[in-house]
Amino acid sequence: MFVTKFNKLIKGGFLGTVGLMGSIFFFTKYNTKPHNQSIPPFFSKPAPYIFAHRGGMAVRPEQTKLAFDNAVAHEIDGFETDVRLTKDHELVVFYDNDVDRTTNGSGKISEHTLAELKQLDAGYHFTDINGVQPYRGHEDAKILTFDELLKTYPNQLISVNLQDDPKSEQGQLAPEIIYEIIVANNAQQRVLVSSFYSKQIERFNIISNGTVAIGASQNEVAEGLLKFYTGLGNTFQPRANTFQMFVSFKGIKLTSPKFIKWLNERNIVPGYCGVNNIDLMNDLVFHGAHTLVTDRPDLAQRFKNTYH
Repeated sequence: MFVTKFNKLIKGGFLGTVGLMGSIFFFTKYNTKPHNQSIPPFFSKPAPYIFAHRGGMAVRPEQTKLAFDNAVAHEIDGFETDVRLTKDHELVVFYDNDVDRTTNGSGKISEHTLAELKQLDAGYHFTDINGVQPYRGHEDAKILTFDELLKTYPNQLISVNLQDDPKSEQGQLAPEIIYEIIVANNAQQRVLVSSFYSKQIERFNIISNGTVAIGASQNEVAEGLLKFYTGLGNTFQPRANTFQMFVSFKGIKLTSPKFIKWLNERNIVPGYCGVNNIDLMNDLVFHGAHTLVTDRPDLAQRFKNTYH
C-alpha cells in the first residue's frame, strides 16, 4: 500500500514537473520574441552565393592562384579560404598548421618567413583523377599572402577563417593584422571573417567595431542548434551574422527545412560547406540556404546555369 502511494506520488510529481516544463517551453517558444539582427552588406548581392572551398581543392592545388583562377573561370561568387601568420608576421593563405601535406617543404607556417614559404612548391603533392601530379613546379603553384588574394581578385567575395590558436603569438596578432589588410584594400564589405575559435571572432569583432561580417564558431552553431531542438530557439542571441555549417554535426543533420527557416527568421544567414552534389545544391537553396561552399567550381557553374 505504501509502495503504491509512493509510486503515485513520484508519478504525480514527475508529471507535474513535465507539465511545468512543458508550460515553460510553450511560453518561451511562442511568447518570447526572437532577436533579429541586421544583415551586413557582405550579403547584399543576389543569392545564392557559391564559394570555392580553398579555391576548389578537388581540381587544383588548394589555396593557389591556379585554384582561384579556375574558380573565377567557372563564374564562382567567391572563395572560402584560411589564413595563418608567418614567423615574420605576414598573413598567408593556408589551412594546415604545417606545410608538409601540400608542399615540398616541412615544418610549421609559424616557423617560416614569408620569403622561405614563397620558395615552396604548393602543387607538389596535388594528384588529379588520373593519378599524376600535373602542377609540380608550376609558377602559379605558390603560397599567397592574404593581401595578394584581395588585390588579385578585387571582384570576389572572400570568406576567410583565422586558423591560428588564439593562445599563440600568431593567434593573438592575427585579428588585428587581417583587419588592417582588409581596410587597406577597402574590402570591408566583401570579406567575411570566421574561426573555429570563438575567442578569435570576438577579438576581430572588437577590433573591427562590427564593420566586417563575421561567421559563427563551432560553439555558437552548437548552441543555436541545441536551443532550436529543445524549444528554446527564441532565447538564442546570435553573435555572428552567418552559420557556415557542414550538412551534419556529430551525427545530427543540419539541413532540416525548419532549422533553415529558423535561421532566416533571425537574419542568421544559412550556409553549408562540402556541397559537392548538384541535387543537394538545389535542395538546400530551395529550402532557403543562402551560401554553398564546394570543392568543385565546375559543379557550381552547372548549378548556376540551371538554377531559377
